[in-house]
Amino acid sequence: MRTVLLTGFEPFGSDAVNPSGDAVLSVASRWAGPERLVVDVLPVTFAGAASRLADQLAAHDPDIVICVGLAGGRSKVSVERVGINLIDARIPDNSGDQPVDVPSLPGGPAAVFATLPVKAIVRDAADLGIPIESSLSAGSYVCNHVLVHAGAWAADHGRRAGFIHVPWAEGQAPHGEPELPLETIVAALEVAIRTSLDTAHDVAVPGGAIS
Repeated sequence: MRTVLLTGFEPFGSDAVNPSGDAVLSVASRWAGPERLVVDVLPVTFAGAASRLADQLAAHDPDIVICVGLAGGRSKVSVERVGINLIDARIPDNSGDQPVDVPSLPGGPAAVFATLPVKAIVRDAADLGIPIESSLSAGSYVCNHVLVHAGAWAADHGRRAGFIHVPWAEGQAPHGEPELPLETIVAALEVAIRTSLDTAHDVAVPGGAIS
């Protein structure tokens, strides 16, 4: 039986909620298989997120790893393509740690590419009317840090891994930032899981940017 590891994040800072954590728990509550789904909610700390992820990878040896985080200000679900092996924390994490210009994975590659079928996920979710896009970089904070660790593990173990950023869920966004219904976010994650399981090779369609 194939195994999928799906992770979200706990609330960050003074936020009462984090839609990424809410969404992965919702996916788990209605998962019908037949594959095994393992779900966890990671701490928003550089050390804690990497450690917790490593524990889950060692315990379950998943075939597919999909990590999910919040990108406040975005209006669409974003399937990330590249994790840069660099931490440049604009603000401290939940433990007060604020690394600047240090590698996520010392001795690792300069960048890690997602090995999920990114473009096929975007296509399949868009076909259902879900606002979704591919995104070139996962940034330089804890989300990117997790992508680097998940991607490096996947490369070493012949598995597939990637990262998805989600907007605020409806009723959560501060300062009028964009929102999506939580149900839409959950549906996007379900598409990402199924497409990743069923698609051996990504589709060759344009998806890049010119700036």
